[in-house]
Amino acid sequence: MTDDSDTDADDVATETSPGGPEPTLETVLITGCSSGIGRETAKAFLDEDWQVYATARDTEAIADLADAGCKTAELDVTDRGQVERVVDRIVDEHGRIDCVVNNAGFAQMGPVEDVPTDKVHEQFDVNVYGPHRLIRAALPHMRESERGTIVNISSALGRITIPGSGIYSASKFAIESMSDALRGEVDQYDVDVVVVEPGPVETEFYDRADDELDDLPRSDAYGDLYEMYDDANTVSGGSPMSVTPTRVAETILNAASSTNPDPRYPVGAAAKYFMLVRFVPDRWRDTVLRLVRKFAT
Repeated sequence: MTDDSDTDADDVATETSPGGPEPTLETVLITGCSSGIGRETAKAFLDEDWQVYATARDTEAIADLADAGCKTAELDVTDRGQVERVVDRIVDEHGRIDCVVNNAGFAQMGPVEDVPTDKVHEQFDVNVYGPHRLIRAALPHMRESERGTIVNISSALGRITIPGSGIYSASKFAIESMSDALRGEVDQYDVDVVVVEPGPVETEFYDRADDELDDLPRSDAYGDLYEMYDDANTVSGGSPMSVTPTRVAETILNAASSTNPDPRYPVGAAAKYFMLVRFVPDRWRDTVLRLVRKFAT
């Protein structure tokens, strides 16, 4: 559940570091820096001498990043006011914004029928509307300076879905299609749009996914599917094909630093496998998934 409360403009201002614009440094705004990919991405950009604006809903969770040299701010991506104030702060302090990393997100797993509509809204509010809010706030400044990179964090499940991941995958499918359209729209302004597609990652992300799954009003119709998740630990970052958040962070940094980045960056063996599986005819894929589900329960 996200916190929709507004943050007073003065509260954001108190986090501003002293000094005027620093036009020689490239700036990056990263969401969801309290743990995992976001935290490691902030460190990776900082190591390469970027001016890093690391954000999270709870600034206490990123106090160590501030100590390391990042500028920090409270940012709930479901709060348009906070989004606009943080972007305005970066432009006021630095004169421009060079990169946005839309990393904040969570996974609402479970059978489509069992997921209440309000939880579907929460999923899209964070995973889709949040990046859209940030893009709308930052893009005018990027167009004006005719430079910039928008990095949207998707998933291996952003281009192919499996039973039990429909709601989460739908949010990532939306990010993928929005990114494809945006890339063509802003190319004339020398703004790049990149999608990073990790497979399983060794982070706390999966703990929340498990919690969200546990909170569902489970029907009897999908007992075998829940058993597959519970017993086989399907919603887990402990897969043999898992990658570290550091590896994902390095990919994000490379994409942001490239003068001609690829449209998509799958990260890890699972992501590359899923990229190939999407070319398999739908009926074949459905048959394989039925067999996997049958023998996993």
